[in-house]
Amino acid sequence: MYLQRRNRILRATPSIRSLVAETTLTPNDFIVPLFIDEGENIETEIASMPNYFRRSIDLTVKEVKELWSLGIKSVLLFIKCKDELKDNTGKEAWNRDGLMQRSIRAIKDAVPGMYVMTDVALDPYSSYGHDGIVENGEIVNDPTVEALVKMSVSHADAGVDMVAPSDMMDGRIGAIREGLEENGFTKVGIMAYSAKYASCFYGPFRDALDSAPGFGDKKTYQMDYSNRTEAIRETLMDIEEGADIVMVKPGLPYLDIVREVKNAVDVPVSVYNISGEYAMIKAAAKMGWINEEKAIIETLTAFKRAGADLIATYFAKDAAKLLNV
Repeated sequence: MYLQRRNRILRATPSIRSLVAETTLTPNDFIVPLFIDEGENIETEIASMPNYFRRSIDLTVKEVKELWSLGIKSVLLFIKCKDELKDNTGKEAWNRDGLMQRSIRAIKDAVPGMYVMTDVALDPYSSYGHDGIVENGEIVNDPTVEALVKMSVSHADAGVDMVAPSDMMDGRIGAIREGLEENGFTKVGIMAYSAKYASCFYGPFRDALDSAPGFGDKKTYQMDYSNRTEAIRETLMDIEEGADIVMVKPGLPYLDIVREVKNAVDVPVSVYNISGEYAMIKAAAKMGWINEEKAIIETLTAFKRAGADLIATYFAKDAAKLLNV
């Protein structure tokens, strides 16, 4: 049998497959989400996210040192606010001595080279569990944006490298950029959650931070998962307003959106491999239905193949160990 082209030649051995691989995954691609709690020597496993923990600042710093040793260069911080500090204004979010601000300072002191990003949204601080201020049952946009600016400036003052607004309020990127500039924080970046969809896959994350909405849902500000062109429009607006990096969230059900955004922009694109996606792989692996290590690498490679430059993932530490073998 004569064939002019035999495609299997380039698949024959591990060496040739590595040489011609179109997509390469490294620890430099990862952003590690970290959940932080008050106290000392506290490590609480999140029930819906097996082997993932909410830690006090001291143990978080220890974890960051280990991540750095594995070649991971960035972390994204989330905090669990005490119930007694929550209200409808979110004012704890810009408390100079708040948990987030102390966490930033501690991490930058311990591992100066680690690139620290912080979540910017009011839901951890809200008595209603929403990403914005509530008035007459409505999440109001403009007063929320004013609060987000205060929050971002506070994080910058604590030494953060980049703020990551995840709230999906209109105009918040431009307002935050203006606030940072006016306060002299010209080196602080913005990673915009530009295409953040109202998804059922956020459940475990809300368990981790006790931040589920107290009424209704988040569909008046997070995007409808039926929409595609809206994601491009939102992303381009965020870039015009000053975003340095744009994000698509969730990840796996939205690989088409990652590719659409990558094709449309000239800034780095990140994707968030979210808690529900993590939980599904963990659950299937526990049942013996899939190989967890192979599923992790295949999933993360899919994000890069789709066009993501950066991947926020709870699998980052495990993946870095696998890649470093």
